[in-house]
Amino acid sequence: MTTVIHSVRLIDGGTVTEDSWVAFQDGVVLRTGTGDEWRALAPGDTGVAFDGEGAFLAPGFVDIHGHGGGGAAFDDGADAIRTARALHRAHGTTRAVLSLVTASVDDLADRVAVIAELAEADPTILGSHLEGPFLDPGHKGAHTESLLRAPDAAAIARLVDAGRGTVRQVTLAPELPGGLDAVSQFVAAGVAVAVGHTDATEDDAFAAFDAGATILTHAFNAMPGIHHRAPGPVVAALRDHRVTLEIIADGVHVHPDVVALAFAQAPGRIALITDAMAAAGAADGHYELGGLAVTVTDGTARLDADGAIAGSTLTQDAALREAVAAGIPLAAAVGALTAVPARAVGVDDRFGSFAVGRAADAVLLDDALTVRAVWVDGIRT
Repeated sequence: MTTVIHSVRLIDGGTVTEDSWVAFQDGVVLRTGTGDEWRALAPGDTGVAFDGEGAFLAPGFVDIHGHGGGGAAFDDGADAIRTARALHRAHGTTRAVLSLVTASVDDLADRVAVIAELAEADPTILGSHLEGPFLDPGHKGAHTESLLRAPDAAAIARLVDAGRGTVRQVTLAPELPGGLDAVSQFVAAGVAVAVGHTDATEDDAFAAFDAGATILTHAFNAMPGIHHRAPGPVVAALRDHRVTLEIIADGVHVHPDVVALAFAQAPGRIALITDAMAAAGAADGHYELGGLAVTVTDGTARLDADGAIAGSTLTQDAALREAVAAGIPLAAAVGALTAVPARAVGVDDRFGSFAVGRAADAVLLDDALTVRAVWVDGIRT
C-alpha cells in the first residue's frame, strides 16, 4: 500500500518547498514531488492520502544523545526504555541512540546487552551510547566520580562485545591515560567516538580527532570554555570539518546567542540533541540519574549534591523551537535534528532525509512548530 502525505511545506536537504508531497511504500520513501501528481500514487482504496493542510513536513528526528523521558531512564531496563521511547517518539524522535550514564563495566555490559536485544525487535532503537566511564573527574557533570576510570583495552572489548555491534557511540576524555589508544580501539570496532566530559586542550582535541573521534559531546558543557589564549576543545571542533558538535538547545545549557554562533561557525555540523533524563515529559520533582539524586524545578534538572545541571527535560521538537527562536533558519535547524545526527553515527544511508529508499519517517509540524503527527516506517503512530 502507498501512503501519500500531500499539501505540505517539505523541509529537507536545507530547503523548504511549498505545495509538496512525499509518498511512502513498504516502509521507505517512494517519491517526493510538488503539485497534484501525488493523486496517481494513492488512488481510491489501494492507497492512503493524508492532507497536510499546508503544515511543515520534516524527516523523522534522530536523537543521538538522550537518557530517558516520561519518568523512565534508559539505564533501568526494557520496560523503562519502552516508556521513554514512547514519550520521545510522540515529540518527533523516530530514531534514537540510547545513552547510558557512568556505571561499573559489569553493569554497563549488562545494559548494553539489553539495548542490543531490544534493537533487534525495535528498529527505532539505533543502539547505545556509552557516556562514561572514561571521563575526566573534574568535568564529571552528573556522573558518579568513584566509578570514573581511565580506559583500557580489556574493558573496551568487553563493552563492545556485549553490544554485539550496537554500541553506536562513546563519549570519553582523550587526555586520560590510554585515551588516544581508546579512540583508535573504539573506531576500529565501528563506534563513533565523541570527545566530552573532558579537560582537553585544543591540541588534545585535535589529537583525538586525528585518531578518529568525530563528535564533540554537548559542546560547551562539561569541558573548558573558549579563552582567547586557550581555545580549548570547542574551537578545535569548530575548526575541524570532520567533527559534529552536539548542542543542547534548551535555553539553559547554552545561551541562544552561543547556539547561533555555533551554527554560523560550523554549518551542517551541529546536531541538536536532548540529553534528556527521566523527567522529560514528566512533572517537576525528585529523580535519580545514574544513582545521583536530582531535583527538577521549572523543567531544569540539577544535582542535589552540588547544583550542577543534570541532563535536560528537552524533547527534540522543543529544541527545534528554541533554535528557530535563536535565529537559526528553519531548514538548518531541521537538518540539525535529522541528516546531521544520522550522519554522525553512520546511519544517514537509512534515516534523516526524504531521499528515495530512506526509512519512511516523518514529522508534521504546525506553524508554531508543534508536532501534529508522526510516521515511523510509513505508519502513523
